[in-house]
Amino acid sequence: MENAYKTMKDKHRKEFGDIPCFYAFNDEQFAEGMAKFCLLPDDTDKIFKMRGTGGFYLRTDAIRLFDMINRHEKEIHNAIYADITGEGFIYDMFSHVLSNHEYTIIGDVEYTMDSLDLTWRDIEKNYRLRHGLELAKKNQYEHIEAT
Repeated sequence: MENAYKTMKDKHRKEFGDIPCFYAFNDEQFAEGMAKFCLLPDDTDKIFKMRGTGGFYLRTDAIRLFDMINRHEKEIHNAIYADITGEGFIYDMFSHVLSNHEYTIIGDVEYTMDSLDLTWRDIEKNYRLRHGLELAKKNQYEHIEAT
């Protein structure tokens, strides 16, 4: 069965990949990345650095990138809002992220919460989120027992 959250994130990842960027963690990688943009290493006024990633993109792509990120966040928010039971998109979201953060091994949802930018207060005040998370946690273990 298709996971709606994973499908959306894959689409977002592809769109993000369409924006030219490079990653550099030392001077040599930085110079190589700048050369791909046909820039000199000193042309730092023509690029922006992605916060916390080591990634760089052209200033000319900044508005396009910010618009895309805002649209992606809105699409996720709207899909969460549209899931009136917590058993659709919300369940898929938690199932996918719990699995990626090895919930069945570590038994902790903190990494999941962090990656989704959710707090316990968000979960406590929203029945749909709470229900989707509990259902996804339960099904993570049932999936292991079935294999």
